[in-house]
Amino acid sequence: MSRWVIALPVALALAGLSGCGSEQPSTASGSGSAAAKELTVFAAASLTGTFTELGKAFEAAHPGTTVKFNFGSSATLAQQITQGAPADVFAAASPATMRTVTDASLAASPATFVRNKLQIAVPADNPAKVDELKDLTDPKVKVALCAEQVPCGAAAVKALDAAGLEVRPVTLEQDVKATLTKVELGEVDAALVYKTDVIASGGKVLGIEFPEADQAINDYPIAALAKAPAGDTAQQFVDLVLSQQGRDVLTKAGFEAP
Repeated sequence: MSRWVIALPVALALAGLSGCGSEQPSTASGSGSAAAKELTVFAAASLTGTFTELGKAFEAAHPGTTVKFNFGSSATLAQQITQGAPADVFAAASPATMRTVTDASLAASPATFVRNKLQIAVPADNPAKVDELKDLTDPKVKVALCAEQVPCGAAAVKALDAAGLEVRPVTLEQDVKATLTKVELGEVDAALVYKTDVIASGGKVLGIEFPEADQAINDYPIAALAKAPAGDTAQQFVDLVLSQQGRDVLTKAGFEAP
């Protein structure tokens, strides 16, 4: 199995946590109210746009509830949860990072809600003239990748191994959003990121499909956490994500149904 030769150090930063108290109102179906609770959702960075939208929908259906998010690398979020960070829901970008939580008996029966695959992201003017995956092996092409410990990096390893290629990135980033930012700022010529992040860039980058991406598709699992401070409200948010409403929001953003 090929591995990347790291040109710059990896910096894995812990995402900040935030939260404030709120009331848990009736459910969307109009059942009785409960004591004041807060809902804190830990979610992969690639879910930032879609989960923010779903959070607003959840608040609208549950007047008085405030949903707080902690977006970041799934590996970092899983570590935070196992170390005792207060959270109600975990949505990961890979089964492997979810297993960190389930193996610690902090969640049970996670459900896969979407899938995602990689594209090559290049600046809008594509200065390095990248057309396919093997172009990233050219030492003149500056490439950004996610660190191998996080799902987008693990997927990149699979794709490159499937193609029999070795890439020497100039930087390894802690999550897919940070990796994409390197392309948006013109600091690199290309990066391997999720298709959904290319779409979310709003035209700041171009996405190039490549066949090996089909061999490195990431399943996204979600679970209410066993020690969720918000109790039943956590499962209600999971149910929203798994509902047709949730799937419509996610597939519109480029995610694939499982």
